[in-house]
Amino acid sequence: MKTNVAIIGAGPSGLLLGQLLNNKGIENVILERQSPDYVLGRIRAGVLEQGMVALMREAGVADRMDREGLVHDGFEIAFGEHRRRIDLKDLTGGSSVTVYGQTEITRDLMEARALSEAVSLYEVDNVYPHDIESDSPYVTFEKDGETLQLACDYIAGCDGFHGVSRRSIPRHILNEFERVYPFGWLGVLSDTPPIADELIYANHDHGFALCSMRSRTRSRYYIQVPSYENVEDWSDDRFWNELRARLPEDVRNNLVTGSSIEKSIAPLRSFVAEPMQHGRLFLVGDAAHIVPPTGAKGLNLAASDVATLYELMVRIYEEGRSDLINRYSATCLKRVWGAERFSWWMTNLLHRFSDNRFDLRVQQADLEYYTTSHSAQKTIAENYVGLPYDRLE
Repeated sequence: MKTNVAIIGAGPSGLLLGQLLNNKGIENVILERQSPDYVLGRIRAGVLEQGMVALMREAGVADRMDREGLVHDGFEIAFGEHRRRIDLKDLTGGSSVTVYGQTEITRDLMEARALSEAVSLYEVDNVYPHDIESDSPYVTFEKDGETLQLACDYIAGCDGFHGVSRRSIPRHILNEFERVYPFGWLGVLSDTPPIADELIYANHDHGFALCSMRSRTRSRYYIQVPSYENVEDWSDDRFWNELRARLPEDVRNNLVTGSSIEKSIAPLRSFVAEPMQHGRLFLVGDAAHIVPPTGAKGLNLAASDVATLYELMVRIYEEGRSDLINRYSATCLKRVWGAERFSWWMTNLLHRFSDNRFDLRVQQADLEYYTTSHSAQKTIAENYVGLPYDRLE
């Protein structure tokens, strides 16, 4: 087998990159370890920056998103009995975010790829990149018990934090930066109407809580729990009671509870790998970086990597600009570290890290300042709707 770009991973970043490349006539093959149903079953992010919305439209897969997605012009931060709204549209000169679940994005991209007849191979084993420092890299993998080889010009590693792509960069070249947080998010998905029209981020003595949604009839809620907690110990009733306790009274009265469709605990970490490119191998999304979900940046950051790699591939195949290859990592990392900083900051602002009285007073002072100062709110809003994508030159 031979193609222009071998894409390892059929999550939203791999599928989006493949769709964009297809539209430009750049051949690509996607290799995925899991089944399509497994990939679709991942319950993840649902708040899209304007940059990602624009990228979905450019890829030609935005019809359902534009029809069903919920455009949000702001969100609220609650602490004590205060509810303070961050007016994204006003503070950024017209920008907003769109609530549309990652599962739906993946479904739309899968359907578009099926119509394109581009090759996607699911349930492949032992995927491994070779000769990435040469002009003729290739990927080996096993499918239905047969070992196969995919020759290519470039390899896009879209296979997540635990994938093979990052591990294929020599250890003496790769630098990793990490912070692991002492808590996780216990999340519940339910077919209940959202508690409010916009997201509510809550700081409470018991810990952080988030009221989010996937649609007008499906809600997504989170509470901060210690990292040692087990999801089996949390019944639906226990979850709803704890969530209710962490919300201001006027908000909790609007809470509609019901049976959970999905319940899980996600650990929180900040992680960056540098460089994001070695030879003909490019890291994309979670393969290169992880952010705490507090700032809603994980999927959006992957999309900005896709935009940069897509631009690079187009410049190479249409203009012969292979000299731009070595600019990919620096271009991506500038935005990556900006998003890492914002997600780290939001996490520190809203979560309970300890019972240290001084730290708690400083956190309360921060909450008061950042929710009342116009300049401080503007900083939050600019980061939340997404910083501009950087060009390769």
